[in-house]
Amino acid sequence: MNLVIPRIAARNLTRQKKRSVFLGIAIAFSIMIVTVINGFSGAFIRNVSENFAYLMAGHVFVQGSEKTESGKQLSVIRDDAAISAALEASGISSMRVTRTSEASATLIFEGKSTRQTLTGLDIAGSPFLGERLALVSGTWQATTKRDALILSEKVAKKLNVQPGDRLLAEFKTVTGQNNVVDFTLAAISADTGIVGSVMAYANISYLNEGLGLKDGEYMSLGIMLDNLKEAPAAADALYASMRESGLNLFDRDTEKAQSGVSTPFQEMLKSQKSETWEGVRYSVLTIDDIMAQARQIVVALDSVSLIILLVLFAIVMVGISNTFRMVMYERIREIGTMRAMGVQRSEIRSLFLYEALFLALAGAVAGILAALVAMGIASIHDFGMNSPAFLIMKNGHLSFYLPPLRAIGNILIIVVLTIVAAFFPARAAAKMQPAEALRTQK
Repeated sequence: MNLVIPRIAARNLTRQKKRSVFLGIAIAFSIMIVTVINGFSGAFIRNVSENFAYLMAGHVFVQGSEKTESGKQLSVIRDDAAISAALEASGISSMRVTRTSEASATLIFEGKSTRQTLTGLDIAGSPFLGERLALVSGTWQATTKRDALILSEKVAKKLNVQPGDRLLAEFKTVTGQNNVVDFTLAAISADTGIVGSVMAYANISYLNEGLGLKDGEYMSLGIMLDNLKEAPAAADALYASMRESGLNLFDRDTEKAQSGVSTPFQEMLKSQKSETWEGVRYSVLTIDDIMAQARQIVVALDSVSLIILLVLFAIVMVGISNTFRMVMYERIREIGTMRAMGVQRSEIRSLFLYEALFLALAGAVAGILAALVAMGIASIHDFGMNSPAFLIMKNGHLSFYLPPLRAIGNILIIVVLTIVAAFFPARAAAKMQPAEALRTQK
């Protein structure tokens, strides 16, 4: 391989240091902005899914749907002995199992009311809830009382309630009858984005009484794993084990979710509406299945980052093209001398393109390094578990994840666009006649 042309190209970049540095900074700035956006979007869905998993008490969920003789559909798991056996046979290790129930209730206190989703679980036996739920008043000890209720700061303020106050919750039982239950506000949690406006927590035994469920009955079985990444494999293993044990299951259609047609959660809802069955039919879902629509935000962020990259670099390309055209005129006699000495047109063109390549690579690497430093500094600050942006953070810190292929893709885009910007001046330089170039006066 002839290394003379690349060496000359590298030397030429150092001849005009200020110009090269200016263009390099423009390239680095463009890729830095895009890399930071990519890093944020890369961690976004992971953080949201992980935080929701702790708030919903599981990475994998088993839900039961029962149809009565009248055709009414109930959300209930009445006997989980077969599920527990299938779970043990699935080979899933390092897990914690949580049983939950849920009610869409109207909370009432001294003439004020608001809609709220009540999630019933064993609060004392769910330590991971405390890892993501920061209390601003009240105590965790008070939440162990049978009729205890945890509300978000926003909802508590709307109802004007304080820990120790008793309030009413009006909701329907699993069979559709209206019911009213007394709760005692045990604690108020910090608002955690959208979750704070739709979720509250109660002890499952007390909530189940209001829902008309018997001892041992509940609505959803949550399985907490050591790592979110294990959820898809664990769900598939549990699904296969439950099917082998003869349990009636909704299809787990992940292919449609991957193709973007719909999500497994949406497919399950469609099946519940359109299909008929007897007894209880189970669905197996992961937190990512439930949160699949949040991926649309990631897609949007990635699309925005690509548009920003193209817009910024369209501006930079104009500067690169004009700069290389200026360089061509400055080097006319030099080009003429090289052509007179036998340097081919293709080599002259390559000389300019190598300069563009080296400039793009240097700027891109500098931009990515600057982005990594910026992301590292941003992730140091602790915003706290009570931050309104808690859901998109990792333990109160901003976090970033940049897939290597995405970084490589951005570099390739920068390189290609830079070469395209330099191509036309390079072609014009290659077409120069030696005699004419040597006669040119600067």
